[in-house]
Amino acid sequence: QGQLVESGGGLVQAGGSLRLSCAASGRTFSGYTMGWFRQAPGKEREFVAAIISTGSSTRYEDSVKGRFTISRDNGKNTAYLQLNSLKAEDTAVYYCAASPRNYYPSSSPTYYTSWGQGTQVTVSS
Repeated sequence: QGQLVESGGGLVQAGGSLRLSCAASGRTFSGYTMGWFRQAPGKEREFVAAIISTGSSTRYEDSVKGRFTISRDNGKNTAYLQLNSLKAEDTAVYYCAASPRNYYPSSSPTYYTSWGQGTQVTVSS
């Protein structure tokens, strides 16, 4: 089935940066669409960014455009999310997800079949 493991979360001041990693194991996810989602306390899980297998197509949630960058290294079976200019409202648990339906970088959680356990990002203001 494969496993996704996120890392790189932590506590950072507003305006700071973090780089999240999503390492896949147990199978190759090079042919999968990879997505990042986040969930803040008391809120629904929301889409952040997605990238198809070749990296040629990406999609971002409006509030993170220009601040976050999704990328992947298929040779390392790893996806990344670079978080810049962080704001207090970015505080959440960030999850990576994978979908074998490599048609487009979907924002729908139901498009994805594998999920990581999440990594906490806390932005202090």
